[in-house]
Amino acid sequence: MPELPEVETVRAGLAEHVLGRTVTRVEVRREYSVRRHLAGPADLAGRLTGRRLTAAVRRGKFCWLLLDFGDGTGGRMGDGAAGDPPDEALLAHLGMSGQLLVRTGADEAAAGAEHPHLRVRLHLDDEGALDFVDQRTFGHLGVPDLVPTPDGGPGGLGAPDPLLPEPVAHIARDVLDPALDRDAFVARLRARRTGLKRALLDQTLVSGIGNIYADEALWRARLHYARATDTLRRADVLHALDAAHEVMGEALAQGGTSFDALYVNVNGRSGYFDRSLAVYGQEGRPCPRCGTPVRRDEFMNRSSFTCPRCQPRPRSGRW
Repeated sequence: MPELPEVETVRAGLAEHVLGRTVTRVEVRREYSVRRHLAGPADLAGRLTGRRLTAAVRRGKFCWLLLDFGDGTGGRMGDGAAGDPPDEALLAHLGMSGQLLVRTGADEAAAGAEHPHLRVRLHLDDEGALDFVDQRTFGHLGVPDLVPTPDGGPGGLGAPDPLLPEPVAHIARDVLDPALDRDAFVARLRARRTGLKRALLDQTLVSGIGNIYADEALWRARLHYARATDTLRRADVLHALDAAHEVMGEALAQGGTSFDALYVNVNGRSGYFDRSLAVYGQEGRPCPRCGTPVRRDEFMNRSSFTCPRCQPRPRSGRW
């Protein structure tokens, strides 16, 4: 499943390749891929057609493109004043296998170039297109209203205004967001009565950390996933937060983690941070730090990978 660095790679690609473009036509090839847009595919197409893509924003694993009418008018029917911020966005969640792929005019003209799992296509005014491709169909697109951010800060990375899509309003800021309040995060985590990894995976506490990067961050911080949050020192929590920031920054520099062809950036290229993983998926292999074989445990219907020596399990490991 794409995690924060993968989605940020996609956001950065959208910011580079599609901003300033206007949507000229929308094809919804599979209605299930727009199921969260309750007004239906025709309404989604109507809300997108004629709109200019003005900013690419991300919060956690959600990514969205702000929409206006090309004249600075943000109202959904063109009834806003010039210079008003947009009040709608094209919101994407990639799910397990979703991809947003930018096609140039040359790609459009190429025979047989269409992806077999194309679900939605936005035709753009430069004769190119933005395709939503999704093999497993867990991802979705929609055009929700924007609402004020709870803390008054920018909606997310790349946001020009303190607004975010209504379905994302409950999602916390992520470790790469400069507006993240570290002290507030520490206080909220230490007030929980749960395990450390469960807390890091809670998107209402801090967003964007998934199974892979949680394991990698905790290995770097030398903390076991079952450590009770209410027993952690402030320094321990900050160490885990810094480790998550570090590992995600390194993954972002390499284009994310890709185990197969289901995650690619907007140009169709896979990331390769999987070559740098220390413990995730490394059961039985030597820990890069001490040589102890990596251990795998069942965790929340998934797996957790740790070094038994570097990350000793707490005696009261309830989680």
